[in-house]
Amino acid sequence: MSLLTDNVYITIDLDVFDPSIMPATGTPEPGGMTWYEVTDLMRAVCEAKNVVGFDLVELCPRETLWGSDFLAAKLLYKILTYKFCLGTANEH
Repeated sequence: MSLLTDNVYITIDLDVFDPSIMPATGTPEPGGMTWYEVTDLMRAVCEAKNVVGFDLVELCPRETLWGSDFLAAKLLYKILTYKFCLGTANEH
């Protein structure tokens, strides 16, 4: 965390997630990160730094795999919650 500047912009490539929870992506990454690893990291960054913006990339929607769409949307919601409501965001 000490290598980051005070103001940070976060880009999350959804390929970082293990395909067991994020199969609808451009390049699924076996052995990728879990939901809690990513949300814990995002929470820590939002607590320590001023997040000035963020984006999510590499969602490759598939007609029958809606779970990936929901994961991406919930991650977006979580980061916004960590950024703007950190005092009340006590859940993962």
